[in-house]
Amino acid sequence: MRATEPDRDPARGRPPLEIDTFVGRAAELADLGRALGAGRLVTVTGPGGVGKSRLAARAAADRTPRDGVWCVDLTPVRDPRWVDHAVVAALGLTDHTTRTPRETLLSDLADRELLLVLDGFEHLVDDCADLVAELLSRVPGLTVLAVGRRPLALAGERVLALAPLPEDDAVALFLERAAALGTAAADDADVREVCRRLDGIPLAVELAAGRLGALSPGRLLERLDDRFRLLSGDRRDAPPRHRTLRTAIGWSHELCTPPQRLLWARLSVFAGHFDLEAVEYVCAGHGLAADDVLDVLSELLTQSVLAREETPTGVRYRMLDTVRAYGADWLAVTGDERRLRRRHRDWYLGLATWCEVEWFSPRQAEVAARVEAELPNLRRALEHSLAEPDEAHLGQHLAGSLWFYWAGCGRLSEGRHWLDQAVRAGSGHGGARLKALWVLGYVAVLQGDAEGAPAALRACRQEAELFADPTAVAYAEHRTGCLALVSDDLPRAETLLRSALARYRELGELNSNVLMGQVELAMARAFQGDLPDAVRLCEDVRRVCEDHGERWTRGYALYVLAYAAWAEGDQGAARALLVESLSGAHAFRDLLGSVLSVELLALVTAAEGDPAEAAVLQGAAGRMWPSVGLPLFGSAHYNAPHERCEALAREALGDARYERWLREGAALAPEAAVARALGRPPEAPGGGARGPVRAAAGVGTHEPAASRAHKGGETAG
Repeated sequence: MRATEPDRDPARGRPPLEIDTFVGRAAELADLGRALGAGRLVTVTGPGGVGKSRLAARAAADRTPRDGVWCVDLTPVRDPRWVDHAVVAALGLTDHTTRTPRETLLSDLADRELLLVLDGFEHLVDDCADLVAELLSRVPGLTVLAVGRRPLALAGERVLALAPLPEDDAVALFLERAAALGTAAADDADVREVCRRLDGIPLAVELAAGRLGALSPGRLLERLDDRFRLLSGDRRDAPPRHRTLRTAIGWSHELCTPPQRLLWARLSVFAGHFDLEAVEYVCAGHGLAADDVLDVLSELLTQSVLAREETPTGVRYRMLDTVRAYGADWLAVTGDERRLRRRHRDWYLGLATWCEVEWFSPRQAEVAARVEAELPNLRRALEHSLAEPDEAHLGQHLAGSLWFYWAGCGRLSEGRHWLDQAVRAGSGHGGARLKALWVLGYVAVLQGDAEGAPAALRACRQEAELFADPTAVAYAEHRTGCLALVSDDLPRAETLLRSALARYRELGELNSNVLMGQVELAMARAFQGDLPDAVRLCEDVRRVCEDHGERWTRGYALYVLAYAAWAEGDQGAARALLVESLSGAHAFRDLLGSVLSVELLALVTAAEGDPAEAAVLQGAAGRMWPSVGLPLFGSAHYNAPHERCEALAREALGDARYERWLREGAALAPEAAVARALGRPPEAPGGGARGPVRAAAGVGTHEPAASRAHKGGETAG
């Protein structure tokens, strides 16, 4: 697992939520801390806007579990089927297999010690309760801090019901928020009356303070009275505090200008965070001039309707879920919801198309980060397209265009979900359907799905030939060759891959996929003993990748070059190539590329004279493979280096000690395993250079590189 914010300690995991404004709550914070220390499931409940998330964030920041604190924001998740997917994504887990997300969670978290914060679950309470119950029963090191408007109603749950702020704290929050906005305010009778009328609900207090730029506290109080009278009959069945919150939001809405109200409503179509360019495209027009969007957006920021956040991908904006829901109600009233959702879909379809093109460029890392940041909105765009029969082809195009993210950034399981839906959603000929089919086949190959992969690729090839689509024929043939490669049918793999590469040349096609086909051909040649041809092919890929700034496919080319260097006895060159390959794959969260490099590094390490560390790396790879698929694809050719490494290490260590170091490696979490594999192994005892592995007594008796006996040996995930 890894932190997504660069200024955080990686061992702490992802920070739950912002905790910038925190007034009062000392007693509640202490109570929550004690509850977390005494139980494994604690739920903070209370009405919207009362400060549940902020309190949970502060409490979570004080915890130090071994494997970090991780937050799952469930407010953008609409479909209950996506609860497990959201948790997998937030934890940074990758899984290339056909396992369900639940199975991935149970497997990867089995021996972890972490705090999981589930925020905004109330609209998914049954599914969240089911997930939490199973995780707690099967992951003994897990503690769950749930944040919502009601308990999960599970055995052993400790519930902290959060009340509104006392008057003094509410006033302090009002003054703090006003000062942050550059507005002077004093603790006077009007301010106190405003806070009393708002029942001390933090969100309502902050919204009120956001109006001080235009209104004095006295005028605020007068306007607030108007809104209470106006909305006093709204939702009489709701609890008083809920009515007060809706009143506060409605009152803030009434004080907005017509353009501000319009933008507020239109922004409700976004999920999670969004950027200015998306807002300008989706929300401009039909009563809101494009040139005015930034100014109106700035006013909504000033009024606390929106929050601004600095992220690795730039400045982004978000709405609290309660505020978003209020805007969505108004958008529905305008009758413009359908048009806005189409605009939203069109923007993210265009973004995905741009990202696919830019993946083959020096901006590859930027593209990966951008898609990761936009994933909630991309999901919403996919949902919209695939729910509309007349627009299924757009969903197919979107799902297919994200092939690089599904295959290259550790999202095979999610990609498989969308591609399966996309193929089922639309029939008949179309380039979008054919693309979805070959991408589905590619994902299924990487997942080790021996039935799904050939079925999808066969359907793609047949339809492509029927409708004379040479591009789809080339991709279907290429991925069928890849399937033959991992199935050990090397002559067929070579024939198909050479044919596909020839088709690509005829079409003028050049991208990461095309170059990956050349790498796969090189691997087939290497397995058949022609190392010079394999090196020639991969050096050509390396050169083209460097010319275009491409890093992902280059990493696989380096892996094949490292394989050739090992086979030729140049262990130093092999190690250098593998370290670079592993670093790149890990940066993209490409679990397949990572585990292949770790496997070969284990063999190089054994050949360099460190059998104990080689066994550790084999154990680490063994733990990673279940999240990838069948270990080494079940391929005798891919498995040969693994067997060679095991034979060398067992001969030097003996069975008992080999198994001991293997277990040590299997205990490493993936992040720790990669960090260890990238570390430089120590010199042999006495400081001399390590020689080849020998069966003589005493060889390999030292601790393996970065073992627990050495400083820094355990790298937290």
